[in-house]
Amino acid sequence: MQKGKNLTYIIFFMFISYICTLTSFNILLPDKAFSETENRVLQKAPSFSWDALLEGDLMADYEKYFADQFPGRDFWIGVKSDVERFWGKKENNGVYLGEDGYLLQEFSQPDPEELEKKLNVFHNFATSLPEVKKSLMLVPNAVKILEDQLPKYAPVDDEREFMTNVQQRLTKDITYVDVYDTLYGKREEEIFYKTDHHWTTRGAFYAYQKLGEYLNFTPDKKEFFQVKKVTDNFYGSLYSQGGFRHVQPDTIELFLPQQEVEYKVNYYDYKQTSNSLYFWENLQKKDKYTVFLGGNQSLIKVETGVTNGKKLAVVKDSYAHCFVPFLLRHYQEIYVIDLRYYNDSLQKLLQEQEIKEVLFLYNVKTFAEDVSLLKINKQ
Repeated sequence: MQKGKNLTYIIFFMFISYICTLTSFNILLPDKAFSETENRVLQKAPSFSWDALLEGDLMADYEKYFADQFPGRDFWIGVKSDVERFWGKKENNGVYLGEDGYLLQEFSQPDPEELEKKLNVFHNFATSLPEVKKSLMLVPNAVKILEDQLPKYAPVDDEREFMTNVQQRLTKDITYVDVYDTLYGKREEEIFYKTDHHWTTRGAFYAYQKLGEYLNFTPDKKEFFQVKKVTDNFYGSLYSQGGFRHVQPDTIELFLPQQEVEYKVNYYDYKQTSNSLYFWENLQKKDKYTVFLGGNQSLIKVETGVTNGKKLAVVKDSYAHCFVPFLLRHYQEIYVIDLRYYNDSLQKLLQEQEIKEVLFLYNVKTFAEDVSLLKINKQ
C-alpha cells in the first residue's frame, strides 16, 4: 500500500517538474510568430484583463498560447504523425493519406439551402448584365479525379454529383465550362500537387485548352511554352493541414512562352506595377505557390500587348493564379478579382471598365463553401 502511494507521489512530482520545465522554456525562449511547417500565424501571449479572466477567455487563450509556443513543437508534431501512421490512421484534419504519397482533401456536399441561395445570386447577376458573356468553370479536386488513391471506405461525398447538380440548375445565361473529362483523361500525369490542394500548372494548361472552345479563342499548344521547373522542394497546404510527415515534396513548373510576351500588371493591394505575373522571391518561402501572382489579392489588372479590344474579368479563387498567364495572348485587358478580399461592387467595375466577358473560376470545394460569392450582386 505504501509502495503505491510512493509511486503516485513520484509520478505527481515528475508531472509537476515537467510542467514547470515547459513553463520555464516558454518564459526563457522567444516566442515564434509564424510556423513554417504549419504555414500559419501562432498564438501570441494574451493580454490580461479582468473581463477576459471572468469570462474564461483568458485561460482559453493561454491554453492556445502554450500549445503554439510548446518547445520543440514541430518535432512533437512529427512524432504524433509517425505514431498515428504506425497505428494505421490515414485521416487528420480533413486530409487523407492516399496512395503514392498523395494527400487528399475531403469534400462534403453543402447545405441545399445555401447552394440554392448561391445559385439565385448567380442568376440575378446574369439577369442584371445581359450584355456580358458569363461563364463558370468548376474545377474538380484531386479527391475526385484521383479517388482511386483514397484509403478504402473514406467517407467523401461525390464532387461530380455536385458539379452536375450545379450545371443542370444554371440558367442559359451562364455557360458552364466542363473540364472534368479533360482532367480525368490526364489523371496519369501530375495535374495535382501531392502535398497541396491546388492543381499544377500542367493541369491548368489542359483546362485552358478546353476553355478556348467555350470562349472562342485558339489556345496556344504546348510547344509554344518552355516548361521550366523552378523548385522541387514544395510542401503545400495539405502537408501543413494534415500533419503527415515523411512524404516527398512537390515540384512546381511554370509554362513560360518561348517568345517574349510583353504586359504590365497593376497589383492594387501592393500599390505597385510590374512586368511579371511571377514573384520569384517567393520560391524561397514556405508557401511557394505564391510565386503565382504573389498570392491572394483583391484586384489585379493586366494590360497586354494584344490590340483586339477584348476585356475579361476572372472572378476566382487561388486555382486561377497559375491559370491567368495562359490568357495573355487572347485579351487586351484582364481583371483578376477575388471576392474574399474585394469589397467594392463587381457590377460597377464591369460597367466602368466596359468589360464584356466574365469567367468565374473556382475549384469545387471552394465554390461549395465560400460565402463571399454572395457578394456578386453588391451594388
